[in-house]
Amino acid sequence: MWKKLMMMLIVFTMFFGGGLIPSFLLVKGLGMLNTIWAIVLPSAISAWNLIVMRTFFQSIPDELIESAKIDGANDMYIFFRIVLPLSMAIVAVIGLFHAVGEWNSWFNAVIYLRNREMYPLQLFLREILIENRIDNVTLTTTDISAMQAKRIIKYAVIIVSTVPILLVYPFLQKYFVKGILIGSLKE
Repeated sequence: MWKKLMMMLIVFTMFFGGGLIPSFLLVKGLGMLNTIWAIVLPSAISAWNLIVMRTFFQSIPDELIESAKIDGANDMYIFFRIVLPLSMAIVAVIGLFHAVGEWNSWFNAVIYLRNREMYPLQLFLREILIENRIDNVTLTTTDISAMQAKRIIKYAVIIVSTVPILLVYPFLQKYFVKGILIGSLKE
């Protein structure tokens, strides 16, 4: 009944965000400052991913759902036994998009976390990269080995931050192929 209005409200949030200060005040007001929930909940779902998943769910034939209802299945059974197995391709894609976004995220941790023990890996890696800035003007010929060591540390940080996501991709690749094949079939 309200699906058109709800979609308009979701699209509205894509174009007009509240901003940093209202977001901080909301997290503070909910008592989530300096907790893991301050990092997890604000980015739990994006409007774009929600629209992509909604479009995919709408492409599932209504006949499947109707036949399950005729057989006596309730909504939860239909979702978990019919819709979700058919949607593993989109779930894998959205999961990878979200994982990459969270893996590369450091800004929310800077804003919401004060306890250094709760910092995510990317924030530590960012600190390493920034603290090892090389000022070419002040370097002399005796500082060549120090300059090379700093450069090696920077390259190692880049590898450490990239490899985990690269290791996840082969496990999800079969879902990408299925998603492409499903999207290419025409009735």
